[in-house]
Amino acid sequence: MSFEIDLRHQIGEREIALTLQSEARLTALVGVSGAGKTTVLNCIAGLIRPDAGRIAIAGEVLFDGDEGVDLPPEKRRAGYVFQDARLFPHMKVSANLAYGERLARARKAMIDRAELIELLGIEALLERMPSTLSGGETRRVAIGRALLAAPRFLLLDEPFASLDADRAETIRAMIEQVRDRLDVPILLVSHDSDEVGRLAGRVVELD
Repeated sequence: MSFEIDLRHQIGEREIALTLQSEARLTALVGVSGAGKTTVLNCIAGLIRPDAGRIAIAGEVLFDGDEGVDLPPEKRRAGYVFQDARLFPHMKVSANLAYGERLARARKAMIDRAELIELLGIEALLERMPSTLSGGETRRVAIGRALLAAPRFLLLDEPFASLDADRAETIRAMIEQVRDRLDVPILLVSHDSDEVGRLAGRVVELD
């Protein structure tokens, strides 16, 4: 379990720079709005090409500007849970989860569907459409879909954003379960270091 990140990327007049090494099961990246946290996640997932640097996760190099390594997103196998979740609106929850399973193809699943549904507490949601879900329910389903895709690592972008205290605590407890029970390194982005204090083995601030 490791994140080795050393990247630089220019957006307009702002240079986003991050050097991070962590062996923690869950690493948190915190910073104010506009600091570039989501840009860092996009660089790790392969959606943005950094201007320079190196990204390696669990010993596998995903990007190295000097060596000419730049794996496409599908080969990086990121379980990326976006801040807006991005569930397919025309599919029931069960079908959204099945999409994640199809992405796994022949890769060995870290958890089977039934166990995951129990872990995330989403059995009662399976026949519902995304438009009927609360913010916390939507996030749980999005995390479930990402995990069923057998990711190499999990990226969580502001998983507590726009949730009230009770729903945020539900998501926090669920992420703890994922952290402790599944063999997948997690990088979680937040604007509030207090939100991640009990979750993260390592907290890194992006200025």
